Amino acid sequence: MLFVDFSSAFNSVIPSKLNTKLGDLGFNTSLRHWIMDFLTNRPQYVRSGHTCSTTITLNTGVPQGCVLSPFLYSLFTHDCRHVHGSNTIIKFADDTAVIGLISNNDDTAYREEVQHLAAWCADNNLLLNTSKTKELIVDFRKERGSTHNPIHINGMAVERVSSFKFLGTHITEDLSWSTNTSSLVKKAHQRLFFLRTLKRHHLSSAVLMNFYRCVIESILTSSVSVWYGNCSVTDREALQRVVKTAQRITRCPLPAIEDVQRKRCLRRAHGILKDSSHPAHRLFTLLPSGRRFRSLRTRTSRLRNSFFPRAVSLLNSTPRTLNSVSLSLSLSLSAPC
Repeated sequence: MLFVDFSSAFNSVIPSKLNTKLGDLGFNTSLRHWIMDFLTNRPQYVRSGHTCSTTITLNTGVPQGCVLSPFLYSLFTHDCRHVHGSNTIIKFADDTAVIGLISNNDDTAYREEVQHLAAWCADNNLLLNTSKTKELIVDFRKERGSTHNPIHINGMAVERVSSFKFLGTHITEDLSWSTNTSSLVKKAHQRLFFLRTLKRHHLSSAVLMNFYRCVIESILTSSVSVWYGNCSVTDREALQRVVKTAQRITRCPLPAIEDVQRKRCLRRAHGILKDSSHPAHRLFTLLPSGRRFRSLRTRTSRLRNSFFPRAVSLLNSTPRTLNSVSLSLSLSLSAPC
């Protein structure tokens, strides 16, 4: 996995190139003219106290802090796609990761993918920051082959790391989640101080509950459907201790992390079932009886406890929900086009 860092990504967008790409995507002329007017001839100055700098006019980049800017950047990079079937490029605004499957010690496709990405960035005025770009290798083979040579971008070697924080979640080379849960627990403990402060000021239980759900539980359950299934017992106990501490402060019953994870897994699974265009929709197939979903074949406990096998298991263990899902699926299939 290669986690790519761009230097001033939002400031590097060229409006003329964006306009061309919007035309290729089918945006009408009026909307494209409005976006061009929004991005070009933008006056900007810096104010410090009562002192202001001279005003300059900008014709590149998208305004940072604007709600529209991440969307425009995503449209600008929509044509950055993988060229090999064994690779995948994951993009979320300016956070980009290249994931490659290396078989039989042949990483040619992976290296070509990285070089293709570097060439695409050069053609689109995006500068890759090699010093902040990191590579993480996941390898569970008992007998490992030759040592993986470092990736080079623009003549510089990319640093290999054992863990990386991507979209708020710590990913490690052994796919364990202790680093991630430790970070979440530490953040949650810092916010328990504010919960105690609100308690000392005699705020109502409703306010304390809202504060916990918004500020503490939101941290503990960030991407919980992804990592909780493979957490160790020690990590789960550490997460639950935070909940128990908050429960003593608020004096109100709080949902366990495991219950929150179960509900979110089910909600996410239902969302995938309703969206036939979702890439994982095909993983949820009903058996001929129409009462249960076909279980996914797993060889390791790591895969068995991951999201998709666990989601299928949860759907099969909730008959009422399953019946309603199968009924809606049958109705959608029998409805005339």
